[in-house]
Parts: sequence; C-alpha cells; structure tokens
Amino acid sequence: MEMAPQTTRNTQSPERTWAPRMWIGSDFFGWLRIMTRGHFRFNLPHVHIGVCTSVLSFGHSVLKCAQNALYRRQIERTKIEKAPIFIVGHWRTGTTLLHEFLILDQQHNYPNTYQCLVPNHFLLTESHFKKWFWFLLPERRPMDNMTFGWDRPQEDEFAMCLLGQPSPYLDIIFPNRPPMTPGALDLEGLTPGERRNWKRVFHRFIQTLTMRDPRRLVLKSPPHTCRIKTLLELYPDARFVHIVRNPYHVFPSTVKLWKKLAETQGVQTPRHRDIEERVLQTLPHLYAKLEEGRKLVDPSRFHELRYEDLIQDPLGEMRKLYDHLDLGGFEELQPRLESYLAQHANYETNKFQMTTQQRQEVTERWGDVIRRYGYPVDSNETMQSEAATVRPISEQDGSEPTLLPFPNSQADSEVAAVAAHFRAA
Repeated sequence: MEMAPQTTRNTQSPERTWAPRMWIGSDFFGWLRIMTRGHFRFNLPHVHIGVCTSVLSFGHSVLKCAQNALYRRQIERTKIEKAPIFIVGHWRTGTTLLHEFLILDQQHNYPNTYQCLVPNHFLLTESHFKKWFWFLLPERRPMDNMTFGWDRPQEDEFAMCLLGQPSPYLDIIFPNRPPMTPGALDLEGLTPGERRNWKRVFHRFIQTLTMRDPRRLVLKSPPHTCRIKTLLELYPDARFVHIVRNPYHVFPSTVKLWKKLAETQGVQTPRHRDIEERVLQTLPHLYAKLEEGRKLVDPSRFHELRYEDLIQDPLGEMRKLYDHLDLGGFEELQPRLESYLAQHANYETNKFQMTTQQRQEVTERWGDVIRRYGYPVDSNETMQSEAATVRPISEQDGSEPTLLPFPNSQADSEVAAVAAHFRAA
C-alpha cells in the first residue's frame, strides 16, 4: 500500500471550503430510523437538509440492493483471516494519530472516508464516485488547514450510524434533544435483539472491507473502548492498542469537538447546554468499561501507551507496540514513518486554556483516572508543556466552517507536533 493518493482535482479552480453533511450517505430506512428517533425535530433553517437527504436516500437504497444482488454471497463467504487491530481511547487522546501511523504499514488495511460515509454500496460505486464527485469534499479542513479527501482513514462508527445502527454519534444530528440511543456507547443498554443486530451489521461491514482488501484491518473508534467484550465475541484473536492523554487536555478539546460537530452536522441550531456535563460523565464510564474489557484480553494482545510518550519518541513507542503485539515488519514501516513525520513538520498548533472552575471540576470528577495513569493533579506546568494543544473552548474559529469536520481532524495537528519533536531530535 502506497501513501493514500489524493483524489484527482482541477488545481486551477478556487479552493473549496464546503461539503454536504454526512447523513446524506444513509439509505431510506436508515434515515427514517434516525428521523424517528429524533421525532423529526428540525429547526426551520435546516429543513432543506432533511428534504435533500430523504431524496438521496432513495438512490442509496437502490444502489444498496444492486450491490447486494451482485456481491452478497461473496461477502458472506469472506473470512477474516487476521483479526482486526482496534485502536481505543477517549476522544482527543491521539487515537487518530496512531491510526495514521499504523496504516503506513503495507500489511494493514483501513476503512477510508468514502467507505464510512457511503457504507451501503461502496463496492459498487467507490471508484467512479471519487473520480467524478471529488468536489463534494473541501480541499482543506478549516480547523487545521490540512488536506482532506475520500481516501483518508475514518472511524467505522460513522458507517454504523449510516447503516441505521444505534450510536452515540446520532446525538449530533439533534443536539438539543436528550440522547437518542443512551445505551449505544457500550452496547449494554440495547435490547438483546438490538445487540445481536449491531454485531451482525458490524461484522458484515468488516467482511465487505475485507473482500475489497484482505489485509489486516486497523480500526479506530473511541466508542469501541467500551465494547471490548462484544468485539472479542466477534474476533477472539483481536489486538487492542489503548492510548491515554493528559485529561486536562482531553476535556476542553472534547468539548470543542462536540460543539463543532453539533454546529456543522446537526439539523437544529445547537444551544450547547449540557455538553460539558456529558463530557464529564462520559470519561469515568469509558475508563471503567475499559478496565472491565482489558481483563478479558490476553496481555500479549493488549498494548497501552501515553500520548506524551508518543510525542517524545514516536519511533521508539511504535517499535514497542510492534514488539508487544508481535505484528512484525517494523523495519519496513520505519522509513515510511520517518518520511511521513518529515512531511508534516511545518505546522503551527493551537493552544488551550481552561477556567479555574473547569479545572476544579476535572480534578474532582476525573481525579481517579488522572492518578491511575500517572498524570500530575491540577498541574499548570503539564498543561503548558504539551506541544499539541488547541484554543480556549469559548473562542470561535474564525475560518469558514466545513460541513465534514470529523474527529480525525485532530490527526494533522498531532502528527505535526510529533514531527516537530522528531525533527529536533
């Protein structure tokens, strides 16, 4: 696998800064389930999104039927010869950075943006769509000014949303309503039938990806941190990589992420009333489920590292990961990783700050997690020393907003931070 190629485009045309919302990849029945869960509570300025998505969903349904007719039996016969590698961790902890690094390895496959946003028929349409509809994605992400494209790695959780499955990401579309599927983060709040269906749809998606490219899949999705038990039921030999980051950085960055997603992906004008509280509640739950899940994994198939260590010594930390999980082939990966870091060296990151009250809340409610992973409690020095940081939560982004600011937009700034240390070394 070579570096993911950029989709062909006219370099003389004005730079694009817009894109459609991700929900337009739903088929009709998936879209209907989403709308029913949200009680069709569109705000007036966003009604056109519902109309356009509804019309396009019929086309996706037709193409889904066509793909099933052509490939269903072949997909069902596809075996997962090598169990996936799951990158887990809270949002904004460096999961995407690891994803970017691991897919440089020629041994590995990954779900790209097109496959996750058009999961119903990508076998049938991917090559043609990316060739003729390259203009539907912005050329650069406004929050980090880095290139964006259909071939970039993406979270499989978006595919599950668009395949009509319960997901915490569904809350983005109706941000002013209570959570639509509160049990979807760890899947334990679902009924037995819903959970069985989730496993069936997820495995079918993995089979479809594998049929297209049989190499070992590397999957990244923060909700999987709570789902290790379920994932082991599907793939007993799966490997897990957990990355953790200073929670004092994680909090403001995660709040900013959910605000931005609600503003650019929702069909309501977001009021942002409960975002901080949701973030404060979610992290302890996520790490509690992680501790439950890791006890079920053979220690040789579970590797843990800190984001700060990866920043300081990317080659050393990646070598440890490869050795511990017995992946092999690090010597072939190393020059590609060195080249990748060098290409992303010239980048200026943003900066974070929290209010005193926010820091006190994080210390009080996340103190156990902070201490468990060896971070100083309420340390301003630690906050200021980390290279990859972003702006205060209250500060507005002055750039033109894209309509597809997915969580992996953190990757380029993280890679740039690592590259700066790598180049200095």
